[in-house]
Amino acid sequence: MPAQADPEPVTLLLVLEDTETLSSLSDIGEQEGLRVLHAESAQDALAILELEPVDMVLCDALTPGLDGHEVLELIQERWPDCIRLLMTDVSSGLEEALRAIDEGHVYGFIPKPWHEERLRLLLRRSREHLGTQREWMQREMALLEQNQDLIALNAALEQRIEATQQELKQTAEMLDKTYDELLHMHVTTARVIGDLLHHRLPRHLQTNEQVYALVTAFCETHALDHTLQQDLQLAAALYNIGKLTWDDHLLATPSEQLSANERTAYQHYPVSGENHLMAMPQLKRAAKFVRHHRERWNGNGFPDRLEGSDIPYGSRLLGLAVDFIELQRGMVLPREVPRPQALALLRKFAGRIYDPELCHDFVKLCVEKAPDLQTSGKAVISLETSQVKPGMILAQDIYSASGMLLLHEGKRLDQHLMDKLKNFEEIEGRNYTVLVYRP
Repeated sequence: MPAQADPEPVTLLLVLEDTETLSSLSDIGEQEGLRVLHAESAQDALAILELEPVDMVLCDALTPGLDGHEVLELIQERWPDCIRLLMTDVSSGLEEALRAIDEGHVYGFIPKPWHEERLRLLLRRSREHLGTQREWMQREMALLEQNQDLIALNAALEQRIEATQQELKQTAEMLDKTYDELLHMHVTTARVIGDLLHHRLPRHLQTNEQVYALVTAFCETHALDHTLQQDLQLAAALYNIGKLTWDDHLLATPSEQLSANERTAYQHYPVSGENHLMAMPQLKRAAKFVRHHRERWNGNGFPDRLEGSDIPYGSRLLGLAVDFIELQRGMVLPREVPRPQALALLRKFAGRIYDPELCHDFVKLCVEKAPDLQTSGKAVISLETSQVKPGMILAQDIYSASGMLLLHEGKRLDQHLMDKLKNFEEIEGRNYTVLVYRP
């Protein structure tokens, strides 16, 4: 067994003027295992307390200089952990001693004439009390050290947690970047695949680039979910993939001029496109948009005759973009529909073929920003005739209300042309929206 540490020595300071009593009390204190110091006056006692630690003070009430009560009160203020004992005459100082005990200045008192056994008992009780105090102090010190250790540990943990969070954040950012790059690669690959069909079509029947531009611009303008935007871009690049097996005649024939057999093949291309794309898990959502982009708001579309909001949102938007471009390219009707008339047809069939709210927003985008007319990196702006300035170049044809071509795309405007346009506005009672290339 390991040896136990010796208990800390207990020092008793006797403050007495009577040398005989001082000697007797000193002997008793040493017999009780105490280290005994002597002081004959209050000044001597305070000087000793200044120089070395004292655990217990036994002071005569009649101490020279200051009385015992005053000495113990002063010790309480300056050395509150020191146990204070008072020796007083029982006939004259008992009431004051009891009051001092009540007020906490004094732990206990010895009446005069003093009795040895009672003194020994008081010293033992005081020593036990002192041991309890020391034990509590040791526990408090241990708790304080533990708290300090816990504080240091918490600080270290917080630093580790912060470092881990930073690492996770960096990892998440890297994963997000990698994921975005992967999606971008998918979109790019999809556009390359979509271009395979273009090589079989004349230039004026190649629609994917403009459909892609319209869908992308709509997503950005309306702050659509990033994942939805990616899926729509994939669908815009690949919506025609189901036509890869068609012959050249079928590809070049407007849908309204197809025979019954040809129409059956035509109506199957969204399903065929979905089937081609479903093999790649990353394209499943885009494949769903492709399958349903020929559905109609009133339920008369194909392949599944979905109606209203049952049609996926992405399919509704894709269908608007496809119809808008294919109308202008002569792929729906046996003639090319000018851009303003194509927009008018979209408005006309809102609520029957198209989602009315979505159609309104789509037409508004086409009128105000015309993302489908951006060529060679040039942007287009929408202006009223009063805002047009000489030297601007038209980005689209302008037609009268009767359908007569007034100004064609690419025309550089001058003051004479602008005055003629304003005269037409007065005659027809309507304002034109003029799309010009941004300077």
